[in-house]
Amino acid sequence: MIIRALDGGISVPWVAGDEVYGASTTLRAELENRAVGYVLAVGCDHRVTTGTGVERVDHLAARLPTRSWQRPSAGKGAKGHRFYDWAWITIHDTAPDASHGRRWLLIRRNRRTGEPAFYRCFPARRVPLAELVRVAGRRWTIEESFQTSKGQTGLDEHQVRTWTSWYRWTTLVLLAHLFLAITTVAERVKPTPQD
Repeated sequence: MIIRALDGGISVPWVAGDEVYGASTTLRAELENRAVGYVLAVGCDHRVTTGTGVERVDHLAARLPTRSWQRPSAGKGAKGHRFYDWAWITIHDTAPDASHGRRWLLIRRNRRTGEPAFYRCFPARRVPLAELVRVAGRRWTIEESFQTSKGQTGLDEHQVRTWTSWYRWTTLVLLAHLFLAITTVAERVKPTPQD
């Protein structure tokens, strides 16, 4: 679907996704060939090639020195900015192509629990760590939208039988969710009457 959207003329600077997308070498290669940046989650047992060889991402993260970690915000959440510890490591694919730019392993660590999360990243242009963190944080906003769509407009209530049926249902449900979001914002910015 992502490739069809890009083929259809949709222009995006970034693609973010969960571990299913991060594990797809075909998707990553296609996005790089189109100069579309990505921040795609990968599992803790995912292997990447660094200057020291092929290693699991969790093993790499465990060996990072304290000075490698920074604390940029991943965006605002319900309780303010979401701060995690972040680090990034340059990775090399088996056949690195200098014309495609750098590839990174982005690591997020929960400040309270120490739980890590891992992302393969490719910026189509040089970007700071804060930009990759911002893109990783946008994925949570999208997931929150899907959760509220399920709860408020029935996104998960369709009995999928055919592509056309699913497509129509999903489009209508997401339009209903958009209507509710716009109405909510409009109500919040309305001036309150003075007594």
